[in-house]
Amino acid sequence: MTTTNRTDGGIDDSNDGGSGGPPPGDLGSGSGADEPPDDRTDEEISREEADDLIEEIERRRSLRGPAAIAVAIIGIAFSVFQLFLAARSYTFTIWLPTVDIAGISIAPWQVSLQLLQANAIHVAFALVLTFLLFPVSTGDGMVTRNFGRIAPAASQRLGDRSPVTRALEGGRTGLRWAFLDPDRERVTPVDILFIAVAFLSAFYFMTEFAEIQNMRVFGVDSGRPVTEVYAFLQPLLGGVPFVSEYSYAMILGVAGILLVLEATRRTLGLPLMLIVATFIVYARWGYLISGDTPFLGLLAIPPLSWPDIVQNLWYNTENGVFGIPVTVSMSFIYIFILFGSFLEMSGAGQWFIDLAYGLTGDRKGGPAKASILASGFMGTISGSSIANTVTTGAFTIPLMKRSGYDPEFSGAVEASASSGGQILPPVMGAAAFLMVQYTSTPFADIIIIATIPAIVFFFGVWVMVHLKAVQEGIGGVSGEDTVNFWDHFKRGWFYLVPIALLLYYLIIERLSVSRSAWFTIVALVALVALVSAYSEETRLRLFAVFAAIVGVEFASHALAGVNVVGLVTGAGGAGLPPGEAFSAILAGIEWYAMLAGVLTLLSKPDLDASLLELNPSVQDTAETIGDRTDRDLENSQPFKLGTFVVTSMEQGARTAVPVVVAVAAAGIIPGVISVSGLGPNLTSLLLALSGGSIVIMLLVTAVSSIILGMGMPTTVTYIILISMLATPLVEFGIPLLAAHLFILYFGVIADITPPVAVAAYAASGIAKSDPFETGVKAFSLSLNKAIVPFAFVLAPGIVLLREKANAADLPIREQYRVVGFADLAELSYSVPEILIPIAGVFLGVIALGATVIGTLYTRVGRLSRAVFALSSLLLMAPGLLSESVFDTLGLVGVSVSVNALLLDLTLRAVGFVLFVLFALRNRRTLDGEGDGAGETDATTGSTEAVAASDSS
Repeated sequence: MTTTNRTDGGIDDSNDGGSGGPPPGDLGSGSGADEPPDDRTDEEISREEADDLIEEIERRRSLRGPAAIAVAIIGIAFSVFQLFLAARSYTFTIWLPTVDIAGISIAPWQVSLQLLQANAIHVAFALVLTFLLFPVSTGDGMVTRNFGRIAPAASQRLGDRSPVTRALEGGRTGLRWAFLDPDRERVTPVDILFIAVAFLSAFYFMTEFAEIQNMRVFGVDSGRPVTEVYAFLQPLLGGVPFVSEYSYAMILGVAGILLVLEATRRTLGLPLMLIVATFIVYARWGYLISGDTPFLGLLAIPPLSWPDIVQNLWYNTENGVFGIPVTVSMSFIYIFILFGSFLEMSGAGQWFIDLAYGLTGDRKGGPAKASILASGFMGTISGSSIANTVTTGAFTIPLMKRSGYDPEFSGAVEASASSGGQILPPVMGAAAFLMVQYTSTPFADIIIIATIPAIVFFFGVWVMVHLKAVQEGIGGVSGEDTVNFWDHFKRGWFYLVPIALLLYYLIIERLSVSRSAWFTIVALVALVALVSAYSEETRLRLFAVFAAIVGVEFASHALAGVNVVGLVTGAGGAGLPPGEAFSAILAGIEWYAMLAGVLTLLSKPDLDASLLELNPSVQDTAETIGDRTDRDLENSQPFKLGTFVVTSMEQGARTAVPVVVAVAAAGIIPGVISVSGLGPNLTSLLLALSGGSIVIMLLVTAVSSIILGMGMPTTVTYIILISMLATPLVEFGIPLLAAHLFILYFGVIADITPPVAVAAYAASGIAKSDPFETGVKAFSLSLNKAIVPFAFVLAPGIVLLREKANAADLPIREQYRVVGFADLAELSYSVPEILIPIAGVFLGVIALGATVIGTLYTRVGRLSRAVFALSSLLLMAPGLLSESVFDTLGLVGVSVSVNALLLDLTLRAVGFVLFVLFALRNRRTLDGEGDGAGETDATTGSTEAVAASDSS
């Protein structure tokens, strides 16, 4: 059995003769048996290198000094704003002491926001952070290079002393100072200008909302000109036609849309910016398309003026920049990103990784299986393919390589499993929250329908890495090189409490997504405070402080009906009965736990929190602040607890920025489709092009998702495609939720599909492998993720959807519902339409693993692989095959009428028989090798045996 490094830096056993170790001669005659070769440490990357890799992939700046402080302050303010929204909705009070200073009264500030205002502030925060974190140009783009050649060319032709050359050199220097940031470490003047415009836009929404409401009736041109808003500009700009022609609202709207496009270019790349800009151009000049043109004429739209376009794209909460995607981001996505950040900073990420190794490390192919589990755990926290890949891959990929997996396969396993984090409940990725809004479905139901396909995906990758381990003879890690599962579980079981609470709030209590996340974050901070304050020395003190706080609060509620703060401020009244007082205490128990932990820490600030290992970023921040203030703060537990909170809020804001920019930009596309009336025409066009074939429609959707999703966030792909393709899919009779989940799955696949494959590119950076080959293998490992969507749209029982009894009388979007316990108890329904298809999918991924890897019990020959591929298709998605046959027959005028359920079960039965027969055949081949191979290499023997068997 091959041993390898565990995540805490344990050493390989260099006597291991497995495929993962070097030949014995490589150790040298003088090296000890237990001394690892020096070059093995080169495979590992440090946390700093992992962070640098993420910054390189995402093109982020690495700021220092005042700029870094500004990012931290703005990021924390962004998170605080979102926490206020989650806790109090759009009306909340910013607490300030009521005092009078020099005749000026300061009192608590009551804030009441409209949805448009909240969305505008949300986007403005993201824009400001974008212009701080992402450079406008690093000097390596085509435009920058071409402009950079002008001055040298003039110098060659005219000489260095020519006034023209000097002017061009001066202009070149000025432009470089204003725009370029080649080292990604400074904020440029143009960034400051963009930040100022973003602030002005948000300020206008806050101060002139009445004017914005009037513009909804009278148009954006009805607003005041800029010289009226800023009277001091009248002498300068009063006579300029452009300024007097357009309103200040129009100018800010145009500037805001351009800022969103620029932020999109910086964070997500030029292709997405061009796609969004193309839709804006189409909104203005799409009327030039002739309605008489075949097919293309369906894209003709009525004329729209620029003021109409700006008003609908910038001053609207139904469509455009501040439409549904940004509303979902502001209401749901950000708070869940923040929850993931708090959980990661608490140390849960590393604990989950070690837990995965403790659970599977000693199994065959243990490091790869641990990578799958760890990536699933981390996906629950992050919901980001790239961050998940780099965070877990820094530990898992070197271990996989040392155990015997080649670099490309090691990176592929991590990229494939990490991309699955966006489809794994309970958190999932940002697109899942958009699904809630677009389908008007509770998030608890989204969790239910997404669970089985997600489990199937991770099970499929697990099967493939196991079969690869069988093929290559790869073992696991030894007991001394990994953690003991139960000891490790007992040490950090409390990390599971926030996730359990989240599920409780979402599924049992059925609270809103934002309220569930808010309560869970508060509980998580309280948990960290308690664990920080707990030790053998302080546990009695901690319990006494907690009991005292609860006792005082209970007495206050029982005597005056309010908490202690209300009693002190004179808000008390009649007392509550003991039962009601206890219920009031229980509702705020997490706050009392948090206070008890903080007070205990303050009583002993140098306490050693032996049970808690916060993320290293928290310790680094505490040490940095301590060094700058010349104080020993890194060992102060109260300070580390505060650092944990603010670091989590800052990191959450940094993570959320690309997501917010993505949904703001992508919202323009459905905005254009809505304002132009393109939607019904587009549906008609797609239905016409598909020729009435559901298979063609599904294939078009799948290919479009993969192509559009290359290099783009899943969120953007989802928004664009559901705007164009969801309605046509539903028109074919596919359940609404299944159609949306289908699009989501193929958007996720784009992260590991060559040639872009951003997650695979990140993994290859750690594995030191070929990026393209890593992407190819990652796609192969995720092949079941491409088949499962076809399975559940054609057999909705797989995602626990059932047609309603009165479906014929309902709109097509409302004909299906999530199954309940009564449906499962109805065996005549649940067995053929739920249990058998689900069992078929699980068996199908095993057959698919044998097809892709070429091994089951032993090597699989060509004929066997072909049969396993066919059985996989029949077990997982027989409807795909049958519908293709019916469509083909329909082309030649043959109409076939069959019982769809009976045909489905029959094809699955055929697939099952084929799978069992060839699995038994493969097993007999292995048994034959064991009887006659002797000392012969089993792999070679099995290959020859199967090849001979298949060829006969």
